[in-house]
This record gives sequence, C-alpha cells and structure tokens, in this order.
Amino acid sequence: MKVIGITGGVGSGKSALLEYIGRNYKCRIILADEAAHKVKEPGQPCYEKLVSLLSSEILNEDGTIHKGKMAARIFESKELLAKVNQIIHPAVKEMILEEIAKAEKEEKVDFFFLEAALLIECGYLNLVDEMWYIYAGEEVRRKRLRASRNYSDEKIDAIMKAQLSEDGFREHCNVIIDNSGELKEAYRQIDKKLGEYL
Repeated sequence: MKVIGITGGVGSGKSALLEYIGRNYKCRIILADEAAHKVKEPGQPCYEKLVSLLSSEILNEDGTIHKGKMAARIFESKELLAKVNQIIHPAVKEMILEEIAKAEKEEKVDFFFLEAALLIECGYLNLVDEMWYIYAGEEVRRKRLRASRNYSDEKIDAIMKAQLSEDGFREHCNVIIDNSGELKEAYRQIDKKLGEYL
C-alpha cells in the first residue's frame, strides 16, 4: 500500500480529484479537516482539553463544540490559537497514523490518500511515501473560488497569503498534477501516475 499526501492551494481542485480517485481506485482517503472535526467531538481526545482551555461558552446546547464560537474565541488571541493547535494537531496526526496502520493490516487497498492544505507545514512529510501537489494557476483558482464559494477578493487574498507559495509546494512535492484546465486532463495525469504503481 502506498501512502500519498495531497496538497495544494485553495481552489486548486483537490476535492474534485480525490472524488475521482475514490471512485476509480481501491483506496482509503482521509481529509485532515474532517479528522480535526472528529477529534473535537465529545468523548474524543481533544474535547475535554479544548473545553477547559476555552470554557463551556464554546458549546452548543447538546454539548458539542460550536465551530463559530470556538473560532471567535481563537481569533482574539494568537496565544490561544497556538494552544488550540498544540491540542488538535498531535491528535489528528495520531488518528491518521492509526488509520494508516489499520489499512495496512487489512490489506484491502492499494493506496492511502491523505489530504490537507497544511500537510507540509504541519510536518506530515514523514508520514507519506510521496507528496502530490495539485497545481492550478492563481487566476484559475480565484475564478473557481468566486464561482463555487462566493468568496470576495479580500477573503481570497487573505487565504492565499496564509498558504505556502507555489515554490514552497513544488519544493516538497514529488508529483505535480496540473489542474488548471479540464478535469479530464487532470484525471489522465492521475491515471498515468497511479498506473505506474499497479
């Protein structure tokens, strides 16, 4: 089983390509964002720590963590954000390692894909066999984000500024999938690459 990290800037089309991979290959796909939500659920590793750090004001009536209230608390303070990240990131990593080990033991899939915008920055390079950079030109990405998510230019600027530069992504990735054009062209690149391993 090959473990492949998928990263790329906002709007590069990672989700669309992973959907295609999920439909056409024997694989397991983990999205780090979803794992980060899971570890915050009641009974999960981060729940108690987050509540004691940020107080019960961040909770919904049913006791689950309210995403918006939590975000509002964190945005007020860089120090709090750092503490929250110190709670969440190790738990997410732990969960991902467990999932990789489980998939290896079950021997049912050829590939294990791990998707995260911050794969490189969060030190996931040592968890994967290779890194894929999903590339799309900045203008293409901006157009997609305006159309699909209704983002303002200011919001797009802020997100892009917070992410790695194109050179930063390219420096750490072994494979580059160009998703600037038609999806089927990106699919062709994926089939060629994965075909080499099967």
